[in-house]
Amino acid sequence: MNTTWLKDDAISLRTPEPEDLELMYAMENDTTLWSVGNTTLPYSRYTLRQYLEQSKQDLYAERQARFVIGVENGEAAGMIDLADFDPLNSRAEVCIGLLGKYRGKGIAARALNLICDYAFKKLHINQLYAFIPEWNEESLGLFEKNGFKKSALLQQWQRTENGYNNVFLVQKLVE
Repeated sequence: MNTTWLKDDAISLRTPEPEDLELMYAMENDTTLWSVGNTTLPYSRYTLRQYLEQSKQDLYAERQARFVIGVENGEAAGMIDLADFDPLNSRAEVCIGLLGKYRGKGIAARALNLICDYAFKKLHINQLYAFIPEWNEESLGLFEKNGFKKSALLQQWQRTENGYNNVFLVQKLVE
């Protein structure tokens, strides 16, 4: 894979390696992140190890591609995914998460910019989208600064322990 699409002067996006097991375990089992996604049960190391061993990292075969966000010192700061890829309609969902100590440093914005460029210019995807809970102003700001537009407010879309959350659907079309 030509990695020049997947790096800038401060971060890089790379496919997960077996050494990323603990990163994935920490992120998938961080219950504070569950409220922005669809996770309802923790993942075992065994399940994640199997994923790392069996994944072909083929967007067309698996309908998803996961990337580790690496920072300058080689540490893994988080992950960004293209998920629910629909080749017929040329669209994919973007999901992003960072470990706590890397938040608020512009890393997510850089990663989102890289994945958008890669998806639009290299993979020729027509549209990227994300589902963002209405209360998550930080995430909404991140996507809007990167050119995503609110296209719908999905009422009572996400069930929580305190009731239901409204969720924005944001979209970015190829330029």
